[in-house]
Amino acid sequence: MADMDMSQYLGAFLDETDDNVQRLDDYLLALEKNMVDMDVINEIFRAAHTLKGMAGTMGFTNMMGLTHAMEDRLDAARKGTRPLTENDMNLLFKGLDTLQEMADSIRGGGNDANIDVSDMVHAFRNEGPAPAAAPAPAQAEAAAPAAGGNAPASEDAEWVKSSNDEGKSAYEIHVILSQSCLLKAARAYMVVNRLEELGEIHKAIPSTEALEKEEFEFDFKIFVSTTASADEVKATLEKIGDVQTAEVKELKAEDMTASAPAPAQQEAAPAAPAQVEAPAAAPAPAAAPAGAPKPAAAAAPAAAPKKDAKKAAQTVRVDIGRLDKLMNLVGELVISRARIERLVQEARLRQFDETLSQLGRISGDIQELVTKLRMVPVSFTFDRFPRLIRDLSKTLNKNVELVLEGEDTELDRTVIDEIGDPMVHLIRNSMDHGIEHPDERKALGKPEKGILKIAAYQEGSGVVIEVSDDGAGIDPERVKQKAIERGIITEDRAAIMSDDEATQIVLLPGFSMAKQVTDLSGRGVGMDAVKTKVEQLGGQFDLVSKKNEGTHVYIRLPLTLAIVLSLLIKVGNETYAISLENVEETIMVRKENIKTVHGEPTTLLRGEVLSLNILGDILGTEDLERDKDEYPVVVVKIGKNKIGFIVSQLIGQQEIVIKSLGKFLSKIDGITGGTILGDGNVALILDVASFYSTKG
Repeated sequence: MADMDMSQYLGAFLDETDDNVQRLDDYLLALEKNMVDMDVINEIFRAAHTLKGMAGTMGFTNMMGLTHAMEDRLDAARKGTRPLTENDMNLLFKGLDTLQEMADSIRGGGNDANIDVSDMVHAFRNEGPAPAAAPAPAQAEAAAPAAGGNAPASEDAEWVKSSNDEGKSAYEIHVILSQSCLLKAARAYMVVNRLEELGEIHKAIPSTEALEKEEFEFDFKIFVSTTASADEVKATLEKIGDVQTAEVKELKAEDMTASAPAPAQQEAAPAAPAQVEAPAAAPAPAAAPAGAPKPAAAAAPAAAPKKDAKKAAQTVRVDIGRLDKLMNLVGELVISRARIERLVQEARLRQFDETLSQLGRISGDIQELVTKLRMVPVSFTFDRFPRLIRDLSKTLNKNVELVLEGEDTELDRTVIDEIGDPMVHLIRNSMDHGIEHPDERKALGKPEKGILKIAAYQEGSGVVIEVSDDGAGIDPERVKQKAIERGIITEDRAAIMSDDEATQIVLLPGFSMAKQVTDLSGRGVGMDAVKTKVEQLGGQFDLVSKKNEGTHVYIRLPLTLAIVLSLLIKVGNETYAISLENVEETIMVRKENIKTVHGEPTTLLRGEVLSLNILGDILGTEDLERDKDEYPVVVVKIGKNKIGFIVSQLIGQQEIVIKSLGKFLSKIDGITGGTILGDGNVALILDVASFYSTKG
């Protein structure tokens, strides 16, 4: 019964673990630049402590043991007994990777028991003076004054006075759980977590460590300072399941000097103030005050202002599967609306015009709202890149600075999930092939530190992600030579190729410029894999590079993959859809303006040669009207090239809902999916980018 009940917290536990692991990653990167920054050390200590408490509550003992060891090492650094070293930083990063590995194992249905952390725990605790013994004197010191009675009272009075001076209220909160509560530790953790969002915890009776181990009956006390009112605190806590009541008493400094507050359970509990289980009130003199500046990567929940705490309480985590289902239902609504509009137009029922107009507005608003619900900032993906750059820099012995821009730019969650791995390919490529070693850069007159820039910005109805570096760039002559050696192009073709055309050869399947295969590159699956994935997402891929100046990669992506604006066309008797993201313009070309160049039909578009392709020939669809005076042409942009596709008829723009064709039909070249039109017929969605390939 207990195991079944614990599983209901597993999703929230994993979400919180992911958040804290990301915070640890951000703070460790900041700490590596200044290993004596006490503000950052305190934040890392806090995140590690939170992870330890959550893991202990859920029964993941290996994870709890590892975070406890990390916490001990950080505590020694906070107290100045063992300053951090470069080896410590590497060990902390290794510990972080292990925590992520444990979380992934748990998420996959396993647990943390199959990951041995004993060597790592030993390494954290046995380098220099053993930190494990450090907490004992603190507890002893705390216990001694308790006999006298006045010291704890004056200590609490000082805390209350300090809270009031900062414009906060100090509260003694007596939490009473329901007698039927089966998971007391889990409920206590949720109480502590909510209070940390509202303010700073001074102490708990019994200690939070005892709460984690469920060493209490059905009530406990927590002392907290916050800008929230007593009613707000009470209401927040009583929303937690199994919390029967939360008695909130405001404390005054003069009240605290008379006597120490009575413990909720046993007399041994007053040792808790010295432990300060919630790191918001760190015991070290150098601990960061509540308002101290934090690294930009994340903000500490305990220091959140009152309005942020309210905002946090008004948000909920929603499973992405539910949003997918909601988006599917909205898609069905869009299809049904289009069919109703078509039927009304055919029946000429003018009395439905106003109702249909209102339905259109409502369904449009719902569609926009659901689309926004699925949007997440690209920082969701970008946040993992600083750590990746750090590790690759050390592996390759290169000095690289990462510049991130436009992290607030939003994309559909599905697009974000799909673009992560291709982005890693691009970064590895820049780090391995692009940016040179410091001595090479110095010889070229460049700064020893290379710059890798990742930027995101909105452009039209889509988003552009740019990955650029100031490295060696692509040598077009080397590319030509390699392509000739592999039989991709002839020497005659290479002689007339422009540098830009030669650069595009690196996008061909299996092509690689690496001199040898390494863990990072050389297998010929990097740039081609990225280009293919981007085009599968309905986006565009563009590569620009100059020798010794660097490389720029531009990825243009649609905001969402569910409902898109498209151009409907006819080829013969068949109707097809092309995403407007890929359409540059539509034109009408007269028969006499079509000329044959090198065996291919072309025309002039504003003075530039436009290559033409008969879409019916590509699709194998019979075109019943080949001999016409004028042909409709859809001009699409694929990378830096413009290509015209001759079609039978241009129908117009329409919002379409993309439907998957299933596993058996998903790999058909040139087809990305299907959609249901207003008349109930199915139209295939074309991937026009796949119709173009570099010609040798």
